[in-house]
Amino acid sequence: MPDTPSDSVAPFDSVVSRLRAAGCVFAEDEVRLLGAAARTPAELDAMVDRRAAGLPLEHVVGWADFCGLRVRVGPGVFVPRRRTEFLVRRAAALAPPRPVVLDLCCGSGALGAALVAGLGSDGCELHAADIEPESVRCARRNVGPLGGRVHEGDLFDALPADLRGRVDVLLCNVPYVPSAEVALLPPEARDHEPLVALDGGADGLGVLRRVTAEASGWLAPGGRLLFETSERQVRDALDAVARGGLAPETARCDELYATVVIGTKSL
Repeated sequence: MPDTPSDSVAPFDSVVSRLRAAGCVFAEDEVRLLGAAARTPAELDAMVDRRAAGLPLEHVVGWADFCGLRVRVGPGVFVPRRRTEFLVRRAAALAPPRPVVLDLCCGSGALGAALVAGLGSDGCELHAADIEPESVRCARRNVGPLGGRVHEGDLFDALPADLRGRVDVLLCNVPYVPSAEVALLPPEARDHEPLVALDGGADGLGVLRRVTAEASGWLAPGGRLLFETSERQVRDALDAVARGGLAPETARCDELYATVVIGTKSL
């Protein structure tokens, strides 16, 4: 497909105006992406309809750009955010050679896939897990080509026992939105992404506390847990990491407005 709609569909400016009216801030860029993804004018019309109705752009085109990878996503799957690229960069800087990597609460598997792709998949052992069946199916499409395995279940319950004590890098994109604030999220998120990937409980840290309570048992000596949180939750998140027996620290990226908490298991 060309970068702009063909003569058999509405003119480019008309489609842009329609997406703008639907609340799409970067309507011109979105129309170009939709035009490149569609195989026929009829398919483009249908994609524009879905986008104007509020479906996330990534769900419409079937992929998200994350750390330079084209990560497959689809309806009912959490879309990886650009700010989370900072978490992957920090993990890459801290990872030992030939690491065992675990992407917990993996969604599409974007974090684990991006980390291992960046490090070079040779010698890496990659696992991912999620409780949502649709996310597990999606993650297998992203993680499988890198030799990774995806497990279905609730947090650490999903994992094979032989992984215990061997994980060098535990990436965990836990939900951290307080339950009362989920309704305030943009419609693209609250209406089209799984609630379990958004709702972190009363203070937003319910799932995180479950992770930090068990993470040490799955980490190798010197292994690290990395997760994203909000600025206002940092103190409580650091406390949860320390209570789990890990040495806590934070890393921040002003450009991406990202805050990452790191917990390290002692050698």
